[in-house]
Amino acid sequence: MLIGSAVGLFIVPADVEQGEVQRLMYVHVPAAWTAFIAFFMVFIWSVLYLVQRDPRVDRLAAGSAEVGVVFIALTLATGMLWGKPTWGVWWTWDPRLTTTALLMAVFVGYLAIRGFTDDPESRARWSAVVGILGFLQVPIVYLSVVWWRTLHQPPSSPRSVSSEILWTWMLNFVAFLLLFSYLVARRARLARIEAELEAREAYDV
Repeated sequence: MLIGSAVGLFIVPADVEQGEVQRLMYVHVPAAWTAFIAFFMVFIWSVLYLVQRDPRVDRLAAGSAEVGVVFIALTLATGMLWGKPTWGVWWTWDPRLTTTALLMAVFVGYLAIRGFTDDPESRARWSAVVGILGFLQVPIVYLSVVWWRTLHQPPSSPRSVSSEILWTWMLNFVAFLLLFSYLVARRARLARIEAELEAREAYDV
C-alpha cells in the first residue's frame, strides 16, 4: 500500500486539468472498490449464516462490515478533500455522494444492531437480514452516475484510462484487499474470543 501510494504521489504525472489534487484518486478509487467488496462479503456471509446458522460465518460478516465502514468512510473523506478544490465545496447533494453516505449509514446501523442486541442468535439473525438488504445499496451507488445527473464522471473502462493510472489503481487495490483480508481475519478471531468469554460468563452465572 505504501508503494502504491508513493507511486501515485510522486511517480505518476499529475492531471493536466485538476493538478496535484487528482492524486487523491489513487486512494479514493481503490478504497471505494474495497468497501464494495467488503459489503458484498457481508451479503455472502449473511446468506450463508441464514442457511447454516454457523456463528463463525456471522463473525466473518461482522468483521467485513466493520472494515467496510472504515473503507467507505475513507472514500467519503478523500472525496470531500478532492471535491473542495474541484467543485468549490466540501459537500454537495450529488447522487453519488448521497447514495454513498446512505450506504455508510446502513452499515453503521448494522453495527448498531449488533451492539444493542444481547442474544447471540437474535443478533446474528437480524444482522444477516440487514446485511443482505444493505448490500442492495451498492449497485445503486455504482449506477447513480448512470441513472441521475451527477458531478461524477460515468464508470471508466480500462481502455479509457492510461496504463500508468490503471496500474497504480490496481496496485493500491490489491494492497487494500490484502489489508481488508488481514483486518477481517483478526476481527473474526477477536470476536470468537469474545464469544467464548461470554459463554463462559453465562455458564458461571
